[in-house]
Amino acid sequence: MSKASDARLPKTVDPYRLAEHDTVLEGDVPLSALSRFRNAVMGFEDDAVCRVKLSFYLDGERRRTVSGELEAPVSLQCQRCMESMGTVVTSSFLLGLVTSDGQARQLPKELEPFLTDEFSADLWLMVEDELLLALPSYPVHDRSECPAKEELEAYEPDGSSEGAEEGAADNPFSVLAGLKKTKH
Repeated sequence: MSKASDARLPKTVDPYRLAEHDTVLEGDVPLSALSRFRNAVMGFEDDAVCRVKLSFYLDGERRRTVSGELEAPVSLQCQRCMESMGTVVTSSFLLGLVTSDGQARQLPKELEPFLTDEFSADLWLMVEDELLLALPSYPVHDRSECPAKEELEAYEPDGSSEGAEEGAADNPFSVLAGLKKTKH
């Protein structure tokens, strides 16, 4: 998704018609319009957008399918130093269009269900859901870039975990490991 687009992704579409015509949509969704995502991140630029590419098509089994790619620049809270860190959230996904829970249960494992009405789907809602799923559960700066690197060096001076190796030597069960290796 390297090429930039100035077009806004439509908010609602008829996904079934788009799938019947093998349609590709590319555009931007303003991050400020995605309230759940806005509440899940530390922040983003006022004019920040999520760049989106969606391909609607019929798969080999004639299921209506959407494959997509998205990327959005945001600030997350580093869980090591608790400071802001800039990152780009990216996602690639494959969805099966369904109108009921029964249809969703019949989809193969490789397709996640995207519940729609008969003739309309909210693409911005789909983008927001995928962005939320793509957020890292434990975001951290690279070790060399983290403001807490001095504190990290105090615990692990060379970047390795010597403490873990020393702990293994002090392990009272290490004797049992030696017995397990000897043959009787």
